[in-house]
Amino acid sequence: MSITEMPPVHDCAVAGCSYNADSECHAGAISITGSSAGSAGCGTFIDISMTGGLPTATAMVGACHRVDCTHNDALECHADSIRVGPGADPADCLTYHRVA
Repeated sequence: MSITEMPPVHDCAVAGCSYNADSECHAGAISITGSSAGSAGCGTFIDISMTGGLPTATAMVGACHRVDCTHNDALECHADSIRVGPGADPADCLTYHRVA
């Protein structure tokens, strides 16, 4: 997988994140983290008053630490795109699907 093949963050419904602008993530790349069963957190989520990111960027999934996700292969996300929004944590990867 090359950088140009990394899945984009299709939309982000986390209004409190400094990288979110109009439901689009403007971080260069995000990491999916978390250890609780049934959820996968956005490790790049930051809730501060400062706006961050790149104004014309669409974030990509740089790393996925959820080895139990069906889209994870060698810590890389292979979904076509992902959605981020509130779940068990304030910012979760809503595309996360646990291996049965």
